[in-house]
Amino acid sequence: MLKIYLIRHGQTPGNRLQRYIGATDEALSEEGRKLLEKLTYPLPELLYVSPLLRCVETAGILFPGKELHIIEELSECDFGEFENKNYKELSGNENYQKWIDSNGTLPFPGGESREAFKHRSLRGFQKAVTQCIRENAGTAAFVIHGGTIMNIMEEYADRQRPFYEWHVKNGGGYQVELDPALW
Repeated sequence: MLKIYLIRHGQTPGNRLQRYIGATDEALSEEGRKLLEKLTYPLPELLYVSPLLRCVETAGILFPGKELHIIEELSECDFGEFENKNYKELSGNENYQKWIDSNGTLPFPGGESREAFKHRSLRGFQKAVTQCIRENAGTAAFVIHGGTIMNIMEEYADRQRPFYEWHVKNGGGYQVELDPALW
């Protein structure tokens, strides 16, 4: 059995302000760093990380000195014109209202569609899991983004729940088990 820890990066200034932070390469906030320093996760055999700074910094705090395997496809969604804005700043924006009315199913104007983001992030996850199986690893950690975790859980969890119900707080995550024989 392969034990996998899906961990959301620590808090950034944009997260604290409830901004859509996707492609923005934002560092952790001081508050985010302090919270991570209080957390303990088991040391994995393999560590996979989104290339964005907030994930690399989180991995360095949680697993100091551990070799990082950067996987581009595990990056957060590109929120297009909503990037680095929060719902208050987008209030009255016609495109934002259309997106809200669609329950988040419309593509982000100037950004990624939900389907493209899901396809990309699952491809990155599959790449990493395949490497884990080839290397006969027993444990792996993924320090990634909330949206990426939600895609993985929606697709692979035994319990069927909608995408948004898999939301996880900064520094939190899920522990899952995968049977390599069924992969």
